[in-house]
Amino acid sequence: MSTIFSKIIDKEIPAHILLEDDHFIAFLDVNPLVTGHALVVPKIEVDYLFDLDELHLSGILPFARKVAAAIKQAVPCRKIGVSVVGLEVPHAHVHLIPMQHVDDMNFGKTKMKPGQEELSALADRIRAVMA
Repeated sequence: MSTIFSKIIDKEIPAHILLEDDHFIAFLDVNPLVTGHALVVPKIEVDYLFDLDELHLSGILPFARKVAAAIKQAVPCRKIGVSVVGLEVPHAHVHLIPMQHVDDMNFGKTKMKPGQEELSALADRIRAVMA
């Protein structure tokens, strides 16, 4: 069964894509914990991060580093937190979360509901940093 992330990868559903290559895609979370919360996803559909093949497992963090650096420049924060939870979507992924405080990475708190225009403008700012 195709996950929502596979549908984004296949362009079946829209997403605010930040960066993409042959193996990975990064896009803004539509229900972020904080502004700038993004997901980095391998293009192969594997549920558990540590079940990824060597290419994808060893490549996900270097790819994520490029995205994290751009988010940090575009969104005021102290650091970009990294989290691998993997329970909500059965497709391996890494969360990149701009942080001012450790509580910014609390997955139990109420998530934001930004509008599409806000997400689009934010994605444009982040992509502009990488250009």
